Amino acid sequence: MTDVTNGEYDAFLDALAEGEGYYLVCENDHGLLPPRRACPHCGDRDLTERDLPASGEIVTHTTVFVPTPQFEDDAPYVTAVVDFDGVRLTGVVRGIDQADVEIGDRVTATVESNETTDEQTIVFRPAE
Repeated sequence: MTDVTNGEYDAFLDALAEGEGYYLVCENDHGLLPPRRACPHCGDRDLTERDLPASGEIVTHTTVFVPTPQFEDDAPYVTAVVDFDGVRLTGVVRGIDQADVEIGDRVTATVESNETTDEQTIVFRPAE
């Protein structure tokens, strides 16, 4: 089987896993998460890289009981959208009891393997 990579997205995941997460910003100050070649808000192609804040805030979440086959062995699990000062990431919440996950919780972002396919996935853990 040949490894298929997603280029810029894989580079983003690698940086996030190493604690060096980043996002892109256009000249109009729209924050964007990789991979992007142009701002989807204004079309600007002059993007610069900025450090992703160390922690973010959960803005919405849901518990998944009936997963896709890619996450079959992980269920049930909590998926959340987390705001990092204007840019948002979606990932899996770990290290917090599913019943205790709340909007407003502060979390950090990292990359870990999922249990089903051992593929990299964005994971949120409680901020210290």
